[in-house]
Amino acid sequence: MSLRPVAPQRLLRLHGFRMLLLDRLLAPAATAVSMVAVSFAVLGLTGSVTDLSHVLAAQIAPALVFMPVSGVVADRFGAQYVIAASCLLTACCEGALALLLLTGQAQVWHIMLLEAGTGTALALFLPASTALLPRLVPDAELQRANALSRLVMNAATVGGGAFAGVAVAAFGPGWALAADAAGMLAAVVPNLLIRTARAAPARSPEPLRELREGWREFRSHTWLWVIVLQYSLVFMACSWGYSVLGPVVARTSLGGPAAWGEILVAESLGLVVGGCAATRFAPRRPMRFVALCGAAVAAPTLAMALLLPLWLICAFSFTTGVLVELMMVQWNVAMARTIPADRLARVGSYDMLGTVVATPLGALLAGPLAATVGIRPAQFAAVFLAVSVSVLALAPKEVRTEVGWAGGNA
Repeated sequence: MSLRPVAPQRLLRLHGFRMLLLDRLLAPAATAVSMVAVSFAVLGLTGSVTDLSHVLAAQIAPALVFMPVSGVVADRFGAQYVIAASCLLTACCEGALALLLLTGQAQVWHIMLLEAGTGTALALFLPASTALLPRLVPDAELQRANALSRLVMNAATVGGGAFAGVAVAAFGPGWALAADAAGMLAAVVPNLLIRTARAAPARSPEPLRELREGWREFRSHTWLWVIVLQYSLVFMACSWGYSVLGPVVARTSLGGPAAWGEILVAESLGLVVGGCAATRFAPRRPMRFVALCGAAVAAPTLAMALLLPLWLICAFSFTTGVLVELMMVQWNVAMARTIPADRLARVGSYDMLGTVVATPLGALLAGPLAATVGIRPAQFAAVFLAVSVSVLALAPKEVRTEVGWAGGNA
Protein backbone atom coordinates (compact mmCIF):
# COMPACT_ATOMS: atom_id res chain seq x y z
CA MET A 1 0.00 0.00 0.00
CA SER A 2 1.45 3.37 -0.97
CA LEU A 3 1.15 6.04 1.68
CA ARG A 4 2.75 9.47 1.55
CA PRO A 5 4.44 10.82 4.67
CA VAL A 6 2.25 12.94 6.90
CA ALA A 7 3.05 15.23 9.77
CA PRO A 8 3.04 13.37 13.11
CA GLN A 9 0.10 15.39 14.45
CA ARG A 10 -1.98 14.25 11.48
CA LEU A 11 -1.70 10.54 12.27
CA LEU A 12 -5.03 10.67 14.06
CA ARG A 13 -6.66 12.05 10.90
CA LEU A 14 -6.06 8.74 9.13
CA HIS A 15 -9.37 6.87 9.28
CA GLY A 16 -7.85 3.39 9.30
CA PHE A 17 -5.45 4.28 12.09
CA ARG A 18 -8.28 5.74 14.20
CA MET A 19 -10.28 2.54 13.79
CA LEU A 20 -7.24 0.48 14.76
CA LEU A 21 -6.83 2.58 17.92
CA LEU A 22 -10.48 1.99 18.80
CA ASP A 23 -9.98 -1.76 18.46
CA ARG A 24 -6.87 -1.54 20.66
CA LEU A 25 -8.89 0.27 23.28
CA LEU A 26 -11.74 -2.24 23.46
CA ALA A 27 -10.08 -5.64 22.95
CA PRO A 28 -7.14 -5.29 25.40
CA ALA A 29 -9.45 -4.00 28.15
CA ALA A 30 -11.60 -7.08 27.69
CA THR A 31 -8.55 -9.37 27.62
CA ALA A 32 -7.28 -7.90 30.90
CA VAL A 33 -10.59 -8.77 32.52
CA SER A 34 -10.32 -12.34 31.23
CA MET A 35 -6.79 -12.80 32.62
CA VAL A 36 -8.03 -12.21 36.16
CA ALA A 37 -11.52 -13.70 35.90
CA VAL A 38 -10.54 -17.05 34.34
CA SER A 39 -7.76 -17.68 36.85
CA PHE A 40 -9.99 -17.06 39.84
CA ALA A 41 -12.89 -18.94 38.30
CA VAL A 42 -10.74 -22.07 38.21
CA LEU A 43 -9.30 -21.51 41.69
CA GLY A 44 -12.81 -20.88 42.99
CA LEU A 45 -14.09 -24.15 41.53
CA THR A 46 -11.31 -26.51 42.60
CA GLY A 47 -8.49 -24.55 44.25
CA SER A 48 -6.09 -26.68 42.22
CA VAL A 49 -2.89 -25.27 40.70
CA THR A 50 -2.83 -28.23 38.32
CA ASP A 51 -6.32 -27.43 37.04
CA LEU A 52 -5.32 -23.81 36.51
CA SER A 53 -2.20 -24.87 34.60
CA HIS A 54 -4.34 -27.11 32.35
CA VAL A 55 -6.71 -24.23 31.58
CA LEU A 56 -3.88 -21.83 30.75
CA ALA A 57 -2.26 -24.47 28.57
CA ALA A 58 -5.56 -24.93 26.74
CA GLN A 59 -5.58 -21.19 25.99
CA ILE A 60 -2.24 -21.32 24.21
CA ALA A 61 -2.17 -24.81 22.66
CA PRO A 62 -4.29 -23.90 19.57
CA ALA A 63 -1.51 -21.57 18.47
CA LEU A 64 0.53 -24.66 17.55
CA VAL A 65 -2.01 -25.50 14.85
CA PHE A 66 -3.60 -22.23 13.80
CA MET A 67 -0.82 -19.63 14.07
CA PRO A 68 1.04 -20.44 10.79
CA VAL A 69 -2.24 -20.87 8.92
CA SER A 70 -3.54 -17.55 10.20
CA GLY A 71 -0.45 -15.81 8.83
CA VAL A 72 -1.24 -17.12 5.34
CA VAL A 73 -4.89 -16.04 5.67
CA ALA A 74 -3.97 -12.55 6.88
CA ASP A 75 -1.46 -12.06 4.04
CA ARG A 76 -3.92 -13.30 1.43
CA PHE A 77 -7.00 -11.47 2.71
CA GLY A 78 -7.59 -8.35 4.77
CA ALA A 79 -5.87 -8.53 8.16
CA GLN A 80 -8.63 -6.39 9.67
CA TYR A 81 -11.26 -9.00 8.79
CA VAL A 82 -9.21 -11.74 10.43
CA ILE A 83 -8.98 -9.58 13.57
CA ALA A 84 -12.75 -8.99 13.51
CA ALA A 85 -13.36 -12.74 13.29
CA SER A 86 -11.03 -13.37 16.23
CA CYS A 87 -12.86 -10.79 18.38
CA LEU A 88 -16.20 -12.38 17.53
CA LEU A 89 -14.97 -15.88 18.41
CA THR A 90 -13.58 -14.62 21.73
CA ALA A 91 -16.86 -12.89 22.56
CA CYS A 92 -18.79 -16.12 21.95
CA CYS A 93 -16.46 -18.25 24.08
CA GLU A 94 -16.20 -15.82 27.00
CA GLY A 95 -19.94 -15.16 26.90
CA ALA A 96 -20.66 -18.90 27.08
CA LEU A 97 -18.26 -19.29 30.01
CA ALA A 98 -19.89 -16.36 31.81
CA LEU A 99 -23.29 -18.01 31.41
CA LEU A 100 -22.02 -21.33 32.77
CA LEU A 101 -20.46 -19.63 35.79
CA LEU A 102 -23.52 -17.50 36.55
CA THR A 103 -25.83 -20.51 36.39
CA GLY A 104 -23.53 -22.66 38.53
CA GLN A 105 -23.00 -25.23 35.75
CA ALA A 106 -19.32 -24.62 35.00
CA GLN A 107 -16.82 -27.44 35.30
CA VAL A 108 -13.10 -27.38 34.61
CA TRP A 109 -13.48 -29.20 31.31
CA HIS A 110 -15.99 -26.56 30.18
CA ILE A 111 -13.46 -23.84 30.95
CA MET A 112 -10.67 -25.70 29.14
CA LEU A 113 -12.80 -26.17 26.03
CA LEU A 114 -13.96 -22.55 25.87
CA GLU A 115 -10.51 -21.17 26.62
CA ALA A 116 -9.17 -23.31 23.77
CA GLY A 117 -11.63 -21.34 21.65
CA THR A 118 -10.21 -18.04 22.87
CA GLY A 119 -6.72 -19.42 22.21
CA THR A 120 -7.74 -20.13 18.62
CA ALA A 121 -8.97 -16.55 18.36
CA LEU A 122 -5.63 -15.32 19.71
CA ALA A 123 -3.79 -17.38 17.10
CA LEU A 124 -5.85 -15.67 14.40
CA PHE A 125 -5.36 -12.21 15.89
CA LEU A 126 -1.61 -11.95 16.47
CA PRO A 127 -0.14 -12.34 12.94
CA ALA A 128 -2.92 -10.17 11.48
CA SER A 129 -2.26 -7.47 14.05
CA THR A 130 1.44 -7.47 13.15
CA ALA A 131 0.65 -6.98 9.46
CA LEU A 132 -2.14 -4.39 9.72
CA LEU A 133 -0.49 -1.30 11.18
CA PRO A 134 2.28 -0.94 8.54
CA ARG A 135 -0.46 -0.86 5.88
CA LEU A 136 -2.23 2.07 7.53
CA VAL A 137 0.56 4.61 8.13
CA PRO A 138 3.61 5.90 6.22
CA ASP A 139 6.93 4.19 6.82
CA ALA A 140 8.38 7.37 8.32
CA GLU A 141 5.72 7.26 11.04
CA LEU A 142 6.02 3.56 11.94
CA GLN A 143 7.77 4.08 15.27
CA ARG A 144 5.42 6.86 16.37
CA ALA A 145 2.35 4.94 15.22
CA ASN A 146 3.49 1.73 16.93
CA ALA A 147 4.16 3.60 20.15
CA LEU A 148 0.80 5.39 20.05
CA SER A 149 -1.18 2.25 19.28
CA ARG A 150 0.53 0.33 22.06
CA LEU A 151 0.03 3.27 24.42
CA VAL A 152 -3.72 3.08 23.83
CA MET A 153 -3.64 -0.70 24.19
CA ASN A 154 -1.76 -0.57 27.47
CA ALA A 155 -3.94 2.19 28.89
CA ALA A 156 -6.92 -0.01 28.11
CA THR A 157 -5.21 -2.92 29.85
CA VAL A 158 -4.73 -0.76 32.95
CA GLY A 159 -8.43 0.04 33.03
CA GLY A 160 -9.42 -3.54 32.33
CA GLY A 161 -7.12 -4.92 35.02
CA ALA A 162 -8.37 -2.42 37.60
CA PHE A 163 -11.97 -3.23 36.74
CA ALA A 164 -11.28 -6.97 36.82
CA GLY A 165 -9.79 -6.98 40.31
CA VAL A 166 -12.77 -5.06 41.72
CA ALA A 167 -15.41 -6.91 39.69
CA VAL A 168 -14.15 -10.41 40.51
CA ALA A 169 -13.84 -9.59 44.20
CA ALA A 170 -17.26 -7.88 44.40
CA PHE A 171 -19.43 -9.78 41.90
CA GLY A 172 -17.52 -12.93 40.98
CA PRO A 173 -15.78 -14.05 37.77
CA GLY A 174 -19.04 -14.77 35.92
CA TRP A 175 -20.14 -11.13 35.70
CA ALA A 176 -16.59 -10.03 34.91
CA LEU A 177 -16.47 -12.43 31.97
CA ALA A 178 -19.84 -11.15 30.75
CA ALA A 179 -18.29 -7.67 30.55
CA ASP A 180 -15.29 -9.19 28.78
CA ALA A 181 -17.57 -10.73 26.12
CA ALA A 182 -19.38 -7.42 25.57
CA GLY A 183 -16.09 -5.58 25.06
CA MET A 184 -14.86 -8.13 22.53
CA LEU A 185 -18.14 -7.97 20.63
CA ALA A 186 -17.86 -4.18 20.40
CA ALA A 187 -14.30 -4.52 19.04
CA VAL A 188 -15.61 -6.28 15.92
CA VAL A 189 -17.13 -3.08 14.50
CA PRO A 190 -14.05 -0.82 14.05
CA ASN A 191 -12.17 -3.59 12.25
CA LEU A 192 -14.97 -3.96 9.73
CA LEU A 193 -14.69 -0.22 8.98
CA ILE A 194 -10.98 -0.35 8.06
CA ARG A 195 -10.15 -0.24 4.36
CA THR A 196 -6.68 -1.05 3.09
CA ALA A 197 -5.16 -2.31 -0.13
CA ARG A 198 -3.47 -5.68 -0.32
CA ALA A 199 0.24 -5.70 0.38
CA ALA A 200 1.08 -7.14 -3.05
CA PRO A 201 -0.92 -7.86 -6.21
CA ALA A 202 0.61 -11.27 -6.90
CA ARG A 203 -0.21 -14.32 -4.85
CA SER A 204 0.87 -17.92 -4.96
CA PRO A 205 -2.24 -20.10 -5.00
CA GLU A 206 -0.68 -22.84 -2.87
CA PRO A 207 -0.95 -22.27 0.92
CA LEU A 208 1.89 -24.71 1.63
CA ARG A 209 4.16 -22.81 -0.72
CA GLU A 210 3.23 -19.58 1.03
CA LEU A 211 4.08 -21.17 4.38
CA ARG A 212 7.50 -22.21 3.05
CA GLU A 213 8.14 -18.70 1.69
CA GLY A 214 7.38 -17.25 5.11
CA TRP A 215 9.68 -19.79 6.79
CA ARG A 216 12.57 -19.01 4.41
CA GLU A 217 12.19 -15.31 5.12
CA PHE A 218 12.05 -15.96 8.87
CA ARG A 219 15.17 -18.13 9.06
CA SER A 220 17.21 -15.80 6.81
CA HIS A 221 17.52 -13.22 9.62
CA THR A 222 19.73 -14.44 12.46
CA TRP A 223 18.64 -11.71 14.88
CA LEU A 224 15.02 -12.69 14.25
CA TRP A 225 15.12 -16.42 14.96
CA VAL A 226 17.58 -16.07 17.85
CA ILE A 227 15.39 -13.58 19.69
CA VAL A 228 12.27 -15.63 18.97
CA LEU A 229 13.97 -18.73 20.40
CA GLN A 230 15.06 -16.74 23.45
CA TYR A 231 11.58 -15.43 24.19
CA SER A 232 10.07 -18.87 23.65
CA LEU A 233 12.00 -20.05 26.70
CA VAL A 234 11.47 -16.79 28.61
CA PHE A 235 7.71 -17.03 28.16
CA MET A 236 7.74 -20.72 29.06
CA ALA A 237 9.43 -19.83 32.34
CA CYS A 238 7.10 -16.93 33.06
CA SER A 239 4.12 -19.07 32.17
CA TRP A 240 4.69 -21.32 35.18
CA GLY A 241 6.35 -18.76 37.43
CA TYR A 242 4.04 -15.81 36.83
CA SER A 243 0.84 -16.66 34.95
CA VAL A 244 0.05 -19.87 36.88
CA LEU A 245 1.79 -19.49 40.24
CA GLY A 246 1.30 -15.71 40.45
CA PRO A 247 -2.46 -15.91 41.16
CA VAL A 248 -1.76 -18.69 43.68
CA VAL A 249 0.73 -16.50 45.57
CA ALA A 250 -1.74 -13.60 45.40
CA ARG A 251 -4.48 -15.78 46.82
CA THR A 252 -2.43 -17.32 49.64
CA SER A 253 -0.08 -14.50 50.64
CA LEU A 254 -1.15 -11.16 49.16
CA GLY A 255 -4.90 -10.87 49.72
CA GLY A 256 -6.62 -12.52 46.77
CA PRO A 257 -7.88 -11.38 43.36
CA ALA A 258 -7.68 -7.66 44.17
CA ALA A 259 -3.93 -8.04 44.81
CA TRP A 260 -3.41 -9.91 41.54
CA GLY A 261 -5.37 -7.19 39.77
CA GLU A 262 -3.08 -4.55 41.32
CA ILE A 263 0.01 -6.37 40.09
CA LEU A 264 -1.38 -6.54 36.57
CA VAL A 265 -2.40 -2.88 36.70
CA ALA A 266 1.09 -1.85 37.85
CA GLU A 267 2.61 -3.74 34.94
CA SER A 268 0.16 -2.12 32.55
CA LEU A 269 0.91 1.35 33.93
CA GLY A 270 4.56 0.64 33.20
CA LEU A 271 3.59 -0.30 29.66
CA VAL A 272 1.77 3.04 29.32
CA VAL A 273 4.81 5.00 30.54
CA GLY A 274 7.06 2.94 28.27
CA GLY A 275 4.74 3.71 25.36
CA CYS A 276 5.08 7.44 25.99
CA ALA A 277 8.86 7.14 25.97
CA ALA A 278 8.92 4.82 22.95
CA THR A 279 7.97 7.55 20.47
CA ARG A 280 11.53 8.90 20.71
CA PHE A 281 13.55 6.11 22.32
CA ALA A 282 16.05 4.56 19.89
CA PRO A 283 18.86 2.44 21.40
CA ARG A 284 22.16 2.35 19.56
CA ARG A 285 22.00 -1.45 19.32
CA PRO A 286 18.32 -2.36 19.33
CA MET A 287 18.57 -6.16 19.29
CA ARG A 288 20.99 -6.15 22.20
CA PHE A 289 18.43 -4.08 24.10
CA VAL A 290 15.64 -6.49 23.12
CA ALA A 291 17.68 -9.50 24.27
CA LEU A 292 18.51 -7.94 27.64
CA CYS A 293 14.86 -7.10 28.26
CA GLY A 294 14.15 -10.83 28.35
CA ALA A 295 15.86 -10.96 31.75
CA ALA A 296 13.72 -8.06 33.00
CA VAL A 297 10.56 -10.05 32.26
CA ALA A 298 11.43 -12.32 35.19
CA ALA A 299 11.62 -9.51 37.77
CA PRO A 300 8.00 -9.69 39.04
CA THR A 301 8.29 -13.47 39.38
CA LEU A 302 11.44 -13.03 41.47
CA ALA A 303 9.68 -10.46 43.67
CA MET A 304 6.82 -12.88 44.34
CA ALA A 305 9.20 -15.76 45.00
CA LEU A 306 10.91 -13.61 47.63
CA LEU A 307 7.48 -12.80 49.14
CA LEU A 308 8.20 -9.09 48.99
CA PRO A 309 5.47 -6.65 50.06
CA LEU A 310 2.71 -6.07 47.52
CA TRP A 311 3.77 -2.49 46.82
CA LEU A 312 7.30 -3.63 46.00
CA ILE A 313 6.05 -6.41 43.72
CA CYS A 314 3.95 -3.77 41.96
CA ALA A 315 7.04 -1.56 41.62
CA PHE A 316 8.93 -4.41 39.94
CA SER A 317 5.96 -5.04 37.67
CA PHE A 318 5.81 -1.36 36.74
CA THR A 319 9.52 -1.19 35.85
CA THR A 320 9.29 -4.37 33.85
CA GLY A 321 6.32 -2.95 31.98
CA VAL A 322 8.32 0.15 30.98
CA LEU A 323 11.21 -1.92 29.62
CA VAL A 324 9.01 -4.45 27.86
CA GLU A 325 7.07 -1.70 26.08
CA LEU A 326 10.24 -0.01 24.86
CA MET A 327 11.41 -3.41 23.66
CA MET A 328 8.16 -4.24 21.85
CA VAL A 329 8.12 -1.01 19.86
CA GLN A 330 11.69 -1.59 18.72
CA TRP A 331 10.80 -5.16 17.76
CA ASN A 332 7.68 -4.19 15.80
CA VAL A 333 9.50 -1.44 13.91
CA ALA A 334 12.35 -3.85 13.09
CA MET A 335 9.90 -6.38 11.70
CA ALA A 336 7.96 -3.82 9.67
CA ARG A 337 11.08 -2.25 8.13
CA THR A 338 12.95 -5.48 7.44
CA ILE A 339 10.31 -7.97 6.25
CA PRO A 340 8.57 -7.41 2.88
CA ALA A 341 4.96 -6.28 3.39
CA ASP A 342 3.50 -9.23 1.47
CA ARG A 343 5.24 -11.69 3.84
CA LEU A 344 4.92 -9.81 7.10
CA ALA A 345 1.91 -11.70 8.48
CA ARG A 346 3.47 -15.06 7.65
CA VAL A 347 6.81 -14.15 9.23
CA GLY A 348 4.86 -12.66 12.13
CA SER A 349 3.06 -15.95 12.56
CA TYR A 350 6.36 -17.80 12.97
CA ASP A 351 7.47 -15.09 15.39
CA MET A 352 4.30 -15.44 17.44
CA LEU A 353 4.38 -19.22 17.19
CA GLY A 354 7.92 -19.28 18.47
CA THR A 355 7.15 -17.04 21.43
CA VAL A 356 4.02 -18.94 22.46
CA VAL A 357 4.90 -22.51 21.49
CA ALA A 358 6.53 -23.23 24.85
CA THR A 359 3.90 -21.44 26.94
CA PRO A 360 1.53 -24.43 27.21
CA LEU A 361 4.47 -26.57 28.30
CA GLY A 362 5.31 -24.01 30.97
CA ALA A 363 1.71 -23.96 32.18
CA LEU A 364 1.59 -27.76 32.29
CA LEU A 365 4.86 -27.87 34.22
CA ALA A 366 3.57 -25.49 36.89
CA GLY A 367 1.44 -28.01 38.76
CA PRO A 368 3.99 -30.85 38.92
CA LEU A 369 6.84 -28.43 39.73
CA ALA A 370 4.93 -26.75 42.52
CA ALA A 371 3.89 -30.12 43.92
CA THR A 372 7.44 -31.52 43.77
CA VAL A 373 9.65 -28.63 44.88
CA GLY A 374 7.16 -26.07 46.18
CA ILE A 375 5.80 -22.81 44.75
CA ARG A 376 8.75 -20.55 45.65
CA PRO A 377 11.49 -22.89 44.31
CA ALA A 378 9.47 -23.30 41.11
CA GLN A 379 9.39 -19.52 40.74
CA PHE A 380 13.13 -19.25 41.39
CA ALA A 381 13.72 -21.84 38.67
CA ALA A 382 11.65 -19.76 36.24
CA VAL A 383 13.77 -16.69 37.00
CA PHE A 384 17.02 -18.63 36.47
CA LEU A 385 15.87 -19.95 33.08
CA ALA A 386 14.71 -16.54 31.82
CA VAL A 387 17.94 -14.79 32.81
CA SER A 388 20.20 -17.56 31.46
CA VAL A 389 18.69 -17.71 27.98
CA SER A 390 18.68 -13.90 27.77
CA VAL A 391 22.42 -13.83 28.37
CA LEU A 392 22.99 -16.61 25.82
CA ALA A 393 20.96 -14.71 23.20
CA LEU A 394 23.72 -12.10 23.11
CA ALA A 395 26.21 -14.58 21.63
CA PRO A 396 25.47 -14.01 17.89
CA LYS A 397 27.20 -10.91 16.52
CA GLU A 398 24.09 -9.82 14.60
CA VAL A 399 22.17 -9.53 17.88
CA ARG A 400 24.90 -7.47 19.54
CA THR A 401 25.48 -4.99 16.71
CA GLU A 402 23.49 -2.50 14.65
CA VAL A 403 21.71 -4.04 11.64
CA GLY A 404 20.55 -0.87 9.95
CA TRP A 405 16.79 -0.67 10.52
CA ALA A 406 16.56 0.86 14.02
CA GLY A 407 14.77 4.10 14.73
CA GLY A 408 18.06 5.79 15.56
CA ASN A 409 21.63 5.62 14.35
CA ALA A 410 24.61 4.09 16.00
